[in-house]
Amino acid sequence: MNSNVSIEQHILNFVTRSNWVLFFCLAVPGAIYLPRLVSGFICGALIVTINFHLLVRTLRNAFVPDRVVSKNAILAKYYLRFFVSGLLLFVLIAGRLVDPLGLIAGLSVVVASMFLATLFAIKKLIFKEAI
Repeated sequence: MNSNVSIEQHILNFVTRSNWVLFFCLAVPGAIYLPRLVSGFICGALIVTINFHLLVRTLRNAFVPDRVVSKNAILAKYYLRFFVSGLLLFVLIAGRLVDPLGLIAGLSVVVASMFLATLFAIKKLIFKEAI
């Protein structure tokens, strides 16, 4: 790990990259073995991953030094993303365009990435203390 990068930034970079890695590593075999679920998985994973990237960008811009960003603007962007995500999920489920189980699995990609990042951070901490 680069000494100029904080642990928080390292974890954020890991989660951001692993979102896409998990997405592709699960979508390709899913397309082969579970074609009925894969459309839901792809839609859910894209919704949650894009939402996560937009959240990161919003928060990164909010904490730029010498730049004043209104908390109302941040909240408005958050609720707009929340509303659009909810609307997309409603249309996908109500229109029976995707399988709900695949959609739930896809929506879990960011959670799985954060879980992996936590495990790696704990492993690093344990082995660092052991030395």
